Amino acid sequence: MGIERVVEAIRDIKDFPKPGIVFKDITPILKSSELFAEVIDLMCEPYMDNPPDYIVAIESRGFIFGSAMAYKLGCGVVPVRKKGKLPYDTYEASYNLEYGTATLEIHTDALKSSDRVVILDDLLATGGTAAAAVKLVNNLGAEILSIDFLIELAFLEGRKAIENYKINALIVVD
Repeated sequence: MGIERVVEAIRDIKDFPKPGIVFKDITPILKSSELFAEVIDLMCEPYMDNPPDYIVAIESRGFIFGSAMAYKLGCGVVPVRKKGKLPYDTYEASYNLEYGTATLEIHTDALKSSDRVVILDDLLATGGTAAAAVKLVNNLGAEILSIDFLIELAFLEGRKAIENYKINALIVVD
């Protein structure tokens, strides 16, 4: 099938969620069993011979891809959620947004120092969310193998926020 069909399926929604933003709508990929399977296969490819212990999936669209990847790779999923959404003791990391700050959390017992993880989200934009997830994983002492995304908006230079780590993006938008 190839990545071209996946790229073609992504819809640009102008002025969402606010004026001046072009939202990358991945719901057509999710709707198609063939496209979704292609994405999961491509995202899992680097890890087939040596899978991580966990996919650390960032809320919320990261959960979709992270869960499917974990199933295919035979590993677990660790959720990173918005503040107040996890029921047990948590660590938190805040990051800046264009219009304020946001906070992510992870359970204090989610990972241990011997764990090897891939951090996953659907989109790399400015890098704040990914950098907060990195702080949380580092707080627990786990080894970050890479930080993976379906889409990277390269023109926003989000890689700079996580530049000390291996970064994989299936689709790069310049």
